[in-house]
Amino acid sequence: MTDDDGRGDVFAGTMAELTWHEVDSAARSGAVLLWAFGVIEQHGPHLPAGTDVYLPGARLRSVRALLAERGVQALIVPPYYWGINVVSGSFPASYSVRPELMREVMVDLLAGMARDGFRHVFCFSGHGDALHNRTVHDGVRSACERTAVDASFVTEPALARRIGLRPDDPYLTLSGPDDPPPDGPVDVHAGNWETSLMMHSHPGLVREEVRARLEPSGLGARELAVWRQGFEHARRVTPDGYLGDPAAADAGEGRRIHAATAEQAADAIALRLRRDATARTHPGRRNNG
Repeated sequence: MTDDDGRGDVFAGTMAELTWHEVDSAARSGAVLLWAFGVIEQHGPHLPAGTDVYLPGARLRSVRALLAERGVQALIVPPYYWGINVVSGSFPASYSVRPELMREVMVDLLAGMARDGFRHVFCFSGHGDALHNRTVHDGVRSACERTAVDASFVTEPALARRIGLRPDDPYLTLSGPDDPPPDGPVDVHAGNWETSLMMHSHPGLVREEVRARLEPSGLGARELAVWRQGFEHARRVTPDGYLGDPAAADAGEGRRIHAATAEQAADAIALRLRRDATARTHPGRRNNG
């Protein structure tokens, strides 16, 4: 398999590069699947509209390598990128599908993965929109209820809580610490952390000459609440489409964030797999990560 060249081949390192014989062999040997759910969405004047697809793809390549070190074979499913945009809904290059449509596509595809013999599918989100993430969870839950797949939504405790999910939800695999939000101006979209990650994983797609001139948005929790209402509210709060400080971004910081979140996800998946093995040995016991 090839790897990404830093510009943005979303098929790089995924099962799309394998033959069906290779996929079949992986399923028979007990491999798990990793699947990212993003969107095509504006990311300010300096990042590409595919940012929420590129970043989780890069993360999953690292998660796969870390799982291999833990004795877990994994394949990466090509990313799903026709998701749901509420916040950026009024910006150009921000496209959305109906939640029920996304849920049913997930169910159909997860059923196919189960027919191939893949028992575990771990779904990740590259997009912070609340409705998008509730739909990923809904698709996972519906597929588990209606098909033979055992899927789960790998996410941070704070996001799970924000979208109304309990930490003991059986369709969640919680990854990372439950840190409180930092004080001061918020940085949640195309700002410091997201731009840092792109500078690390896909530097050729960052418009450096634009990024370096951008002023920090300097907005707080009150503006964030308005921004999350989406559409015209978000565009009024962030007319340039970013919320944070992209000029302060740093590739080294992006490397650190990338490594930490990949490690946390690999640990959470390995733990869930161990607990699943225990539950099969002791029926009636099932725990999330």
